Amino acid sequence: MTVLSFDKTGVDVVYEGTEFRMDKALIEEATQKSYRDVTDHEVLRLIEDTPDLSGQATQIDDILRED
Repeated sequence: MTVLSFDKTGVDVVYEGTEFRMDKALIEEATQKSYRDVTDHEVLRLIEDTPDLSGQATQIDDILRED
């Protein structure tokens, strides 16, 4: 299971027991979108080959508003 923790400057990721950070600029470059317009599902696709995309995708903008 992959755990994503979003903030204004990027995402803290725990993937297969390894923790790392994906900065906002990296995500924007990889998706060709503004960071806040990217969804959690799109970030998962950057990390995993075949992610479990259950549930509805949520934009990072909406996630940050919840905090």
